[in-house]
Amino acid sequence: MTTHPLPTTLRQVRKASRLSQLELSLRLGVSQRHVSFVESGRANPSRELLMAWLQELDAPLVVRNEVMLKAGYAPVYSATPLGDPALAQIDEALGQLLTAHDPMPALVIDAHWNVLRLNRGGQWLAATLMPWAAELAATEPVNVLDLLAHPEGFTKPIVNLPEMGPAFLAHLRHEAAIQPAIAPKVEAFAALLRDRIGEQNLHKIEPQPTAPVLTTRYRTQYGELAFFSMFTTFGTPQDITLASLRVEHIFAADEATHAVLRAQVH
Repeated sequence: MTTHPLPTTLRQVRKASRLSQLELSLRLGVSQRHVSFVESGRANPSRELLMAWLQELDAPLVVRNEVMLKAGYAPVYSATPLGDPALAQIDEALGQLLTAHDPMPALVIDAHWNVLRLNRGGQWLAATLMPWAAELAATEPVNVLDLLAHPEGFTKPIVNLPEMGPAFLAHLRHEAAIQPAIAPKVEAFAALLRDRIGEQNLHKIEPQPTAPVLTTRYRTQYGELAFFSMFTTFGTPQDITLASLRVEHIFAADEATHAVLRAQVH
């Protein structure tokens, strides 16, 4: 995003929020003409208007800071490292969430899908699906999007890839519209899907889902394992680090999978 000028960035964020210029102008209490002038670079927004603008678009905090800098204003939000003493209570809360979810897998990821924490269930699942990745995790940060796009990564053992892949790709592309930094990794995943399931199936979403939530099924040495996910985020975070964090809680989608996790994760 840092390579784009202010007008381009503002248009991208508005379109990602699926608001028209008219809708945004009504929310801000300014004319549509003024919104158009700002997005075309013909007018410069005040600091107060720009902050309200980004608030109405629910832009990520990191994007808000980048936009403010591009407009020549000081950034608004801090970015405290997760290990900082100021976030000790937050770190403890994350640890409690992960531990409470065992033996089901759970992980903490940031806005770029870097894995920051794993519980015992998460470590077991990663080792089961990608035994080769253990050495990788010991030497460098692990990124979920990189592992999705890797030929031997998470995507390889997925049984229902034609069902799961396009739906997840659509979600990631929407996320990349707001966080352009992840776009290359998302498109690498798209390229792998194109090779695995074909261009035609890449854009095919099932018109009538067979389950209330998308379930991913993996082929493993323990038989087929099925999971669905939920995400936990912080409410009204005022720090970029906290705003970027998500806890993915992975649940067994059937009793057979649950039994394997109970037996294997200690």
